[in-house]
Amino acid sequence: MASDRILTLDDDNFDDEIKSIRGPILVEFWANWCGPCKTIAPRLDELADELSGRAHIAKVDVDENGDLVNRFGIMSIPTLVVFKDGRVVDQLIGAAPKDKVRNLVTRHEG
Repeated sequence: MASDRILTLDDDNFDDEIKSIRGPILVEFWANWCGPCKTIAPRLDELADELSGRAHIAKVDVDENGDLVNRFGIMSIPTLVVFKDGRVVDQLIGAAPKDKVRNLVTRHEG
């Protein structure tokens, strides 16, 4: 079951949400048909709970948000992009282990 702490971002709300959130926000670009995306989903759910109050986790469905896919040059999924203060600060492609994803986010705290 997906964590209720994971935000769903789309072409319409993306900029407002990214700019309004304090601290790092990890955005997964994913698709329903993507096997590796399904593999990483439970890890992101756990991290959303573990990092609550410190960082945010969000998802963008690539099939429904082509403008964002083009804007950020997403070529493979899952692609994990870390934003801080409204701009990209880090990125990781693929279904990485939970510790690696956690480190990707937490190194941008503070």
